[in-house]
Amino acid sequence: MNVPPIVSAEQWRAAREELLVKEKEATRALDALAAERRRLPMVEVDQPYVFEGPEGPVSLADLFEGRRQLIVYQFMDNGPEDYCPGCASFTDNVGRLEHLHARDTSYACVSDMPLPQLTAFWQRMGWTVPVYSSRGTSFGLDCGTGGGFGLSVFLRQDEAVYRTYFTSGRGVDRLRLDFNLLDLTPFGRQEEWEDSPEGWPRTKPYTWWRLHDEY
Repeated sequence: MNVPPIVSAEQWRAAREELLVKEKEATRALDALAAERRRLPMVEVDQPYVFEGPEGPVSLADLFEGRRQLIVYQFMDNGPEDYCPGCASFTDNVGRLEHLHARDTSYACVSDMPLPQLTAFWQRMGWTVPVYSSRGTSFGLDCGTGGGFGLSVFLRQDEAVYRTYFTSGRGVDRLRLDFNLLDLTPFGRQEEWEDSPEGWPRTKPYTWWRLHDEY
């Protein structure tokens, strides 16, 4: 296994400063994207979805828990006794929600899995993130997940609910803390698709992912 070259402290600082210029450019580019995102139009959600929650049936508006904004992660349904390790590891990376609540924003997971399967899995994983079953509704399909995963953002205005944003694939991947931290390390995520020097450790994507109690 190869490792980065060993240099003097002065050479390391020079290389770090050179990269820092590019990192600041990327930060400003992300700020500009966020500014555009805030200016996206929105579309009203007029479908009367009914989700099954731990306390009984709820509407999409109920998922806001009285707040103005709502972020929903659509958790994949892989069938009975099967769980998506990618969705699970994404949910592992969701921390305490009080910081979102402080900015009038709620967060919830929604899945086509039956509620008993969801609640049993949530208990096994030790998650406290609110979860609801969309089984029997077209919510996931209407949100564009097509049986997969995705993240949607909604805004509540009086009695109306609007959809303002959606992302999936690498757009969701980018939000994970563990991936962001691994991207700071010399070996990165150690997956084959990455542009890494020759001799760096690499495996195929997804194959190394496990539920956190299966490592």
